[in-house]
This record gives sequence, C-alpha cells and structure tokens, in this order.
Amino acid sequence: MSKAGRTVTGPTAPHTADSHELIRVHGARENNLKDVSVEIPKRRLTVFTGVSGSGKSSLVFDTIAAESQRLINETYSAFVQGFMPTLARPEVDVLEGLTTAIIVDQQRLGADPRSTVGTATDANAMLRILFSRLGRPHIGPPGAFAFNVPSVRASGAITIERGARRTVKQTFTRTGGMCPRCEGRGTVSDIDLTQLYDDSKSIAEGAFTIPGWKSDSWWTVRTYAESGFLDPDKPIRDYTAKEMRDFLHREPTKVKVEGVNITFEGLIPKIQKSFLAKDREAMQPHIREFVDRAVTFTTCPECGGSRLSEAARSSMVKGISIADACAMQISDLAAWVRDLDEPSVAPLLDALGHTLDSFVEIGLGYLSLDRSSGTLSGGEAQRVKMIRHLGSSLTDTTYVFDEPTIGLHPHDIRRMNELLLRLRDKGNTVLVVEHKPETIAIADHVIDLGPGAGAGGGTVCFEGTVEGLRAAGTLTGRHFDDRAALKETVRKPTGALEIRGAATHNLRDVDVDVPLGVLCVVTGVAGSGKSSLVDGSLVRSAGAGREGVVSIDQGAIRGSRRSNPATYTGLLEPVRKAFAKANGVKPGLFSSNSEGACPTCNGAGVIYTDLAMMAGVASTCEDCEGKRFQAAVLEYHLGGLDISEVLAMPVTQASEFFGTGEARIPAAQAILGRLADVGLGYLGLGQPLTTLSGGERQRLKLATRMAEKGGVYVLDEPTTGLHLADVEQLLGLLDRLVDSGKSVVVVEHHQAVMAHADWIIDLGPGAGHDGGTVVFEGTPADLVAARSTVTGEHLAAYVGI
Repeated sequence: MSKAGRTVTGPTAPHTADSHELIRVHGARENNLKDVSVEIPKRRLTVFTGVSGSGKSSLVFDTIAAESQRLINETYSAFVQGFMPTLARPEVDVLEGLTTAIIVDQQRLGADPRSTVGTATDANAMLRILFSRLGRPHIGPPGAFAFNVPSVRASGAITIERGARRTVKQTFTRTGGMCPRCEGRGTVSDIDLTQLYDDSKSIAEGAFTIPGWKSDSWWTVRTYAESGFLDPDKPIRDYTAKEMRDFLHREPTKVKVEGVNITFEGLIPKIQKSFLAKDREAMQPHIREFVDRAVTFTTCPECGGSRLSEAARSSMVKGISIADACAMQISDLAAWVRDLDEPSVAPLLDALGHTLDSFVEIGLGYLSLDRSSGTLSGGEAQRVKMIRHLGSSLTDTTYVFDEPTIGLHPHDIRRMNELLLRLRDKGNTVLVVEHKPETIAIADHVIDLGPGAGAGGGTVCFEGTVEGLRAAGTLTGRHFDDRAALKETVRKPTGALEIRGAATHNLRDVDVDVPLGVLCVVTGVAGSGKSSLVDGSLVRSAGAGREGVVSIDQGAIRGSRRSNPATYTGLLEPVRKAFAKANGVKPGLFSSNSEGACPTCNGAGVIYTDLAMMAGVASTCEDCEGKRFQAAVLEYHLGGLDISEVLAMPVTQASEFFGTGEARIPAAQAILGRLADVGLGYLGLGQPLTTLSGGERQRLKLATRMAEKGGVYVLDEPTTGLHLADVEQLLGLLDRLVDSGKSVVVVEHHQAVMAHADWIIDLGPGAGHDGGTVVFEGTPADLVAARSTVTGEHLAAYVGI
C-alpha cells in the first residue's frame, strides 16, 4: 500500500509484548545469596555494588547470566549440546524476562605462547586475507601468513577404491607462515645442561635435578635407566660420544621397559615438550623458577621475533610486510589501513579499519597485534573482549560487565562510561558489577548488596537511583562521596633504587630514583609504561644484592573445587600436624585429598552425576553429609572440635580458636592474622576457591605473599575488586608494611592511594609511543599544586583543591 493510502488510527491500548520491561529474580540462593528478589529494568544501565564477597557476582554472573546462557544452549539439538559445556540451573525460584546475555568478564585470555592480541580478535585473520590478496610477491593463501601454520610437503602413493582399485602417485603441499626455527613463538631457548643433571652422578644415583623427576619415576628416570641406550650406573660425565648423543638428542624411539612399550627420547627434546611448550606465566611457581634458572629465552635470530617465515615477511603491501603491520602500534596501523585505496578489497578494509578503530576507541590503541595475550592485564583482556561488541547491530541484548574500569586511569574511565551508555542507548540492557563511584554515578538503577561479605552478605540493602543510594544508610551510600585527603607530612626516604636507561617496551631510556623506606606510587594513563618500569627494571634492581623483592601481580591464583584458603595459604599443614599430635595418628588422615577422604565422594563432599549433554547434577554425599572426611576421622578432636568443624569456621573465629588453650598454634594464627589484615576475616577456611570473587582471590594472594621475606614489596593495583570502604583498610595495611621497615612500591590508578603516598612517579604523557617518559617525580602535594600532568589534574579534582 502506498503512503497516501495508509490509514492512521488514534492511540490504542499498550501491546501485551510491551509489558515485559523487567528482569525479575525471585528467591536467588546461589553461593551466599539469601533468597534475593530484585526487579531489573530492561534497556537501562544497572550497576551492582557492595563490598567484595557480598554476592554481586553470584547474582549477576552465576544466576542471571548463567541461566540466560543455559536456556540458549537448550535451543540447540542434543547432538550439538554434547559438544558444549554443561551448565546447571542456578539456585533460584523464578527468573523471568531474560534476554540473550553477552558476558564480558575479567578472565585472562588464553596464555598459549602463540596467542596474541591479533589472534584473540579478528584483526590477524583480516590482515592475512589482505596480504594474500594485495601482497607482492604473491606467496599463497591467507595460511601462508599465519605463524600458527607450518609449511608441509609430502609425496607418495595413494590407493583409490572407486570401481577398480588403482594406485596413483600424489603430492601435497601447504604453505604456512610459521618460522621453522622458533615454531611461531618468536623466541628460542638455550638450555643450561648443568641445571638438568649432576654429571658427577649416574642415573641410578639420582643425577637428575629436574622438578618431579624422582629416582623411581616410571615415565622419566626409569625410561632412561632401562632403555638399553645408556649405562645407568656410569656417571654422566663418563658417557661416550654416542651415549651422550642418545642421552641428549635421540629422536623418539620405542623401547620395552619391564615388558611395557614406552617411548624414549633425548633429554633436550623431552624438556622442550614438557616445559617449554607451555606459557611461562601459566606454570606453577616452582616450575617457573626452574625454567627461569635452566632456560634462557632469546629473540629468534631467523625471524627477529616476528614468528613468521622468510617468505611471509618478504611479501609487501605499500612497502609494509605483515610482520611490520603486526608490530605497529594499533593506532598507527589503523591510520595505515585508512590510507590504503584498493577498491578490490574495500569491504575487507572497512571491516579491518572498524576493528582497529575500536581498539583506539576503547583505550587500547597503544597495544600492537603481536603482543602476547598472556601479558595483558585483567582489565586489558576484558576490553579486548569488548572489541567485537562495539559495532554490533544487536539490540535488546543483555551485556554483563565485571568491573570494566579495572586498570583504567581516571582520565580513561570517562571514555569507558561513554561506551557503556552507548550500548544502553542502542536498546540494550547493561548490567555492571562495579566499585568506582565515577561509574556508579552514571547508572539508571543501582542495586547494593551486603551488608557485609560472605555469610554476612547475600541480601539487597538498597535498590533505586544514585541519589537514593547517596541518601541511604548502606555502607556504599555512606562511603560514596568519601575522598582521601593529602597527607600533611610524608616519610623521608632511607635510600633509593637507581634505574638507569630503562628501555623495556615503550620506555625511552628512563632514569629515575625509586625511594626506599616509603610508600611510592607509580601512576600514569594505561599504556604509559608503568608495568614496563616496575616489572622490567625495578624488580630486577630491587632483587640485586638486597634482602629480596616480593612482587604481587594480578596473575590469577589457580585452584580446583578441592582447593580452599586453608590449603592455598599453607594453614592446613600446621593444623593437620596439631590434630595428629593431639590424637597420636598420622597427619594424612586430616586431609580430604588423602587418607582421610570419605571413600564415597573421594573427599569432594558431593557426588557428581554426568548426564551427557544435559547439566550434571551435584548432590551432597549422604555418607559424610558434605563434610568430606571419613566418620572415623571425625572422631578425633582438637580443642573440642573435629577437622570439618575447624574448616567450617571463618578466619576471625579460627584466629581466636588457635590463639588459646589446647588448640594454640602460633604458625596458624600468624597466617590467619595476615588474612584478617587484608580484609578476609569473614572467609571460611574450607570455602572452595572456585566460589571466591576476583577481589577475594587477589587479597588471598596478597596475604600469602606477605609471609615471604623481602625488603621491597611491589604491588600491582591492589585496589582491584575493593569496595570504597575496603580501600581505607588497604591503606592501613600499606602503612603498617612501611612502618615495619619495608619499602612499598604500588602501581595504582586509585586517587585515594595516590593521595596517601609519600612519593609519586607519574609516567606519560600519553600511551604507547606517546608515553614512556617520567613526567613528574615528587610528593602528592607538589603534583596537585603543579597540575602539570593529567594525573595531577584528576588528583586535584579528587581532593577538592
């Protein structure tokens, strides 16, 4: 019908479909939630706040987002669901009005050695297509520019069974872009053999010094001893040339040891496969220490660290190779792509340009596509995940963010807020878990959980507008407008660590003196060079010839559902020994992972039933009633309690218990004191690590590392995941460390920590190649008075000067 022929009627009653304007949650009981019921408006920005451990993530991620994903997965066929992760239905009575949820969390990107910023997004894939079409000389399809694809050549006879069987000669080639020397890693390793074995001993005498290689180890030591290639009783230094070649370099060879067929290979290729094929950051601490001691990583001499073969590097577009493009700062690469005028690949250039512009828009223009994804901070990883959603045409979608301002300078938070509002204005529901008042202030709706953490939280304390939160008597409301004041007097340094000519990453031959005996804050916009200065120069300088450096970074702590604060901190060891001594039995009985485990659930406390493509079912073990120990073990007591009752106690209660009487254990009380110092007094000793929030995990790591002896403590954004009320407690902890004679260096963006510092080192002025210089050194008061940097302007506004 033409426009002229249309009939326009008057207003009608609202359509039934328009009545679904809320996401309704009733009776949520996931983790510590206590029958929480809330109504969340759709197509609005809702911020969830509250102290760390109050239940924010349990409500947003483990209930709302988890159920949305589970329902979407159920729309696929049973065959497809069999290949997908199974998700159990959250503990909740009613969930209504859900829409498709897109989760953008803080989980680190894959730490595979060949994973980069480019491979983690679509940027590398599009660049490979671009060079395969425009690159000269032409070397092949997109795979020829992929450093994850090796070149393959093969020839031989194949049998074709179609009609009469016939054999034909066939050849196969595939051109890949992988550098054959470093296998696409960009670095090569040089192994120090003296760190692998003691050549004055024989294999039988325990010559190996590799972690986990015990003298009776079946798959390692006995393979070498009984392979037939080596004399197990001869000292290694007396091996013949042939024996040494077999010992170190022999190709995989099938041998029979005690009637079992196993593979024998040289020590060097075995070490390369078992240790060096993994990303260093993903290794356990003692393995990482061994690798650092035994292996020297250097830039690959053949590819220059680009990971690419010579052929891939030889193909150019406007004088730029794909290696050059990936090494560029992304903001520069985006400008180069915009200057390409090639109508034949115009759609590709538009898509690639949009992706690169999204990096710049989200504050990551200082990265390069060849940056290893394992080196990104949690905040950077989260923003990289946001890239693919910025230009999406989807509407009526629920976006779920977990503290998107982590790792952002106050200057960058404004840009992040604009992105969140833009997603909302496109007709989407935006749910944000956040502590920063700058982001809470832009919310349409606020849900404040608490009042405390752990068992003391799990309820809704406030629901409404930001102005209503300010007037509310909740912990968040009372602290919303808190501002730390500049210190009237600052401590005097007792010395200094001299850093000269620091040139890691984007640093420009930086010379700076880091004062000792004070609280020193290193700050600057994201990408200005803070981590390069601290990790690349300061940690090494502090560790040289001093008592030592304790570096507490943002690396995630690893643990299964069997791991808990007691096992992670080492608390369980003295507790087990005390139980054993008091009852005259072995300590192993008091471990749910060892002899004392309930035989029915193997110490897990629950029975897991796998239902294939449907969500598995976890039911409390009927024999141990979830206590995880054998009944006989629970008859042994210490101070009137059995081991399961001790593990059920929170930190504060346990500290009192182990402080007096028969149960007095000074070693345990020291560990519990450190947990209380970092604000984890509410945490249950036996609470699985998998149920802890991001902020709780980082503070648990901080409490554990505080036990290490060191003269210099280096902290990387310790306010991550901290509520406004907890920052004050953190500042008190940092003061106690300094007053005890330690030197504390903090990489931080939080203005309260800057204001509380004795000395500030500000890097900038911008990010990437626009940063890398020290733009200010001095006291916080001098920084505010000068207002010569972006940090100075924001700190002055924060303290109200």
